[in-house]
Amino acid sequence: MPAMSPACAANSLPPEHALPVVIVLELFEMHRQDSIYRATKALNKLSPLALAVLVLLAQDAAQAQSSDDERTLPSVNVTAPAKRQARASIAGLGDGPAWQQPVQAQSFSEDTFKDAQATRLADLTKLDASTTDSYNTIGYWDYLTIRGFTLDNAYNYRREGLPINAETRLPMDNKASVELLKGTSGMQAGVSAPGGLVNLVVKRPDRRVRTANVALTDAGDLLTSVDLGDRFGERAEWGVRVNAAAERLATHVDNTRGHRQLIALAVDRQLTPAHTMEAEFEHSYMSQPSVPGFSLLGDQLPSAHDIDPSLNFNNQWWTQPVQMQGDTGTIRLRSNLGQGWKSTITLGEQRLKSDDRAAFPLSGDGYSCLYGTKNLAVYCANGDFDLYDFRSDNELRLTRSVLAEVQGRVQTGGIQHDLTVGVLRSLFRSGLSTQAYNKVPETSNLSAPYTPVSPAPVPGFEVSNRREQSTEWRLQDALTFSRETQAWIGVRYTQLHRESSPTGGSESPVADDRSLATPWAALAYTFAPQTRAYASWGEGIELKAAPYGMGYNNPGAILPTMKSRQWELGIKGQYTLDKAVQQWGVNWFHVKRPEADFISYTYVPDGLSTHQGIEGYWQGRMGAWSLGGSGMVLDAKRHGSAQDFINDKSPVNVPAHTLKLSGAYAWATPLPLTLQLDVVHEGRRWVDPDNTIRLPAWTRVDVGLRATQALASQTVTWRLGVTNLLDTRAWRESPNPFGAIYLFPMPSRTVTASAQIDF
Repeated sequence: MPAMSPACAANSLPPEHALPVVIVLELFEMHRQDSIYRATKALNKLSPLALAVLVLLAQDAAQAQSSDDERTLPSVNVTAPAKRQARASIAGLGDGPAWQQPVQAQSFSEDTFKDAQATRLADLTKLDASTTDSYNTIGYWDYLTIRGFTLDNAYNYRREGLPINAETRLPMDNKASVELLKGTSGMQAGVSAPGGLVNLVVKRPDRRVRTANVALTDAGDLLTSVDLGDRFGERAEWGVRVNAAAERLATHVDNTRGHRQLIALAVDRQLTPAHTMEAEFEHSYMSQPSVPGFSLLGDQLPSAHDIDPSLNFNNQWWTQPVQMQGDTGTIRLRSNLGQGWKSTITLGEQRLKSDDRAAFPLSGDGYSCLYGTKNLAVYCANGDFDLYDFRSDNELRLTRSVLAEVQGRVQTGGIQHDLTVGVLRSLFRSGLSTQAYNKVPETSNLSAPYTPVSPAPVPGFEVSNRREQSTEWRLQDALTFSRETQAWIGVRYTQLHRESSPTGGSESPVADDRSLATPWAALAYTFAPQTRAYASWGEGIELKAAPYGMGYNNPGAILPTMKSRQWELGIKGQYTLDKAVQQWGVNWFHVKRPEADFISYTYVPDGLSTHQGIEGYWQGRMGAWSLGGSGMVLDAKRHGSAQDFINDKSPVNVPAHTLKLSGAYAWATPLPLTLQLDVVHEGRRWVDPDNTIRLPAWTRVDVGLRATQALASQTVTWRLGVTNLLDTRAWRESPNPFGAIYLFPMPSRTVTASAQIDF
């Protein structure tokens, strides 16, 4: 078939479809192979212009609608999604059943979070066995580890499919679901750490919603929120959804009182039967003191039973809270181009401002208490530690992106092709100030952790500001050979411009331009009814640079491209029992990732990590029972390092096995009552890179009770939950950030009562 020019392609479509196609094609035409910098400058100009273009589209489409009084809008059908689904839209594989998709993904609804007493993104560690903690503490942003790899907060998070920065506390009150994609994500993101992607799905208008919620914990935390939505117009062409929340923050840990607020708005407009405009905006603010971790006492692991979990070293008279503010918005045009083709154009922007502050314990006796071959900071054997006043005020981060995609189906002979073509253009920019990191003159001790002396908060610690512009082209083809056999091939081609400069200007800024390709392929075969085996292979890209201000020999140096690769084999199935759908799956994965480390004060590539393991899940209903569970067994090792002491050793803070179980039983009484039990088990993990000290395995039990009461035209859902029912004392995790070993205890037993009123 001869190639068709953009003009001809647009002219061959009906008038109401031509303009979106021209917009998409023009985005492709804007690209210049010889200058990514010039192209990304166009992106900066496009951001305000894109909004104007979309407004013009709305006006044009509205005129087209008014010129044809006989057009009618399609009815809106609302189907409540399952609370947990074994698929996610961020995988980019369409809306097919979970058992047909050759990836491991999960989607957790708002109700799943509420029933599990999950309130923040870090609580995903309770819901999925492959997801564990990575320096998650009170009053700070969330870190997640998937398949043993810590996600990069600057690259591995999405909102409505667009890149966002997760170096902030992401609010959950206006999120309909959280999606989790496991494995290398080079097909979905040009640059990202291996492990997977997290995508936040915003609540959108779909029907009449009137919900108010109030929740109270025995620690004094009080949350109030409202969720209001409806459709308007003669044919319900307008939709509006408003979410608002205010919370008084409090925990059982000392000096953790704070507050947060959220206001969010989502609107949509059915312009014509072929065009829909959608927009979402949210503003959030949070202020709360953070909680630093404990550490080893010399070369000994202290007993978690001997440590008071309410102790907070940040409880100093001069401590200031961490403050985080975020403004995020998206605007989107969805178009049905006819004959099975559709397009989406989305513009998004996120602006973050934060003040990062803490009284930070690190080593002891003038930074002389160190452990292991890497000389990681620990507390002294007698409980002494040094305390630092850390302050990094007025941190600014900007993420701006525009995504254009076209999807459709063609037939070539006996093969059906489901095609996706897209381009994502992004800008990332940070504006940080020189930080204060000053030692308190007096030494502190676990027996007397509070000091009357305040250090002078004089900034003198340099960090790097970054600016990145990228253009990412995506092409994917899902080939259906028969009812039993299907294959996927795809590639993402990324052109990236990076700049990095120190805040103090003592070192020279660096810049880098490079092009990257990340292919992906999968093959699946249905060998039994609704049961499919699959194999997949893919690549991912990471770009690492040496930090400034640490006394290294190559500050700001950008390392060569680091490409991770993954194989995955699995079987997935679905069947119906007692009129309910049951889903299950088991898979093996093998990931190789190049590593980088500091050797002789120089940041260089240093061998690789190999993570391989087996995952499994099952979820479904049997009569009055709702059951679900997932598990992972992981073998992770370092190889080829110039540091012989870590070769064939396991990474720190990664459990060797995990098991997450959830069961609920519903009584069909006049007041419907559901009892839910959640069990979280994580195996032993290494504390240090030498693999000489291990944290014991631990198990936590949570219980929840839900009752639904009908009152006239209202429905009240009562929830009573207890996390850590048995008040288990254990070390929950042991991360090694900032050149130190930290230990975080299991939070104390917490009781939460809430009432949700639907009116």
